[in-house]
Amino acid sequence: MSLFEDTYLTIEEPSEGLFRDKGSKFIAYAYPIKEEATLKDIIVELKTLHPKARHHCWAYRLTPDRSVFRLNDDGEPSGTAGRPILNTLLSKDVTNVLVVVVRYFGGTLLGVPGLINAYKTATQEALDAAKIIEKTVNDVYRITFDYLQMNDVMRLVKEENLPILKQEFDNNCSMDVEVRKLLVNQVVRKLDKLDGIQYAYLHTL
Repeated sequence: MSLFEDTYLTIEEPSEGLFRDKGSKFIAYAYPIKEEATLKDIIVELKTLHPKARHHCWAYRLTPDRSVFRLNDDGEPSGTAGRPILNTLLSKDVTNVLVVVVRYFGGTLLGVPGLINAYKTATQEALDAAKIIEKTVNDVYRITFDYLQMNDVMRLVKEENLPILKQEFDNNCSMDVEVRKLLVNQVVRKLDKLDGIQYAYLHTL
């Protein structure tokens, strides 16, 4: 990711799409996700919802730089399900998105081209139904400071409009804030000017 590419596209909320071919039904579910851990719960939920479905194939892309992805054909011929789902995510340039396509078999084999088209089209339908939004890439920093420096820290947080994710006020105070990637240097410079304040990078959202 270049220094100036600090935005990415994702979907605002879950959406669905549907494609039918020769009696088979392909229902695509798209979800905004932040981590792989959510995948298991979603698959369990869909298997409960569709106990008679033959396949639950999926693919996801994660992280703002779009570098993490996985796919699963769930028993379909290799490359006919997970790959077309992932390719659709790539062509829409979205990330932090999981798409699961639930297939009910209609009794007629669709062949490799038919399957690829079905999984691709169902995924497209779900993404077309979704609201695609642009988000900024934000770094999370923890600022630690003495109680007496609270006003200085709060002033900076307000000036820079930093969302506060977590705060603890005791003799030693700490605050986790989100800083947009592009503004990190500016915010760090201001923090450096405040005496006795520590800060540490935690992770990127």
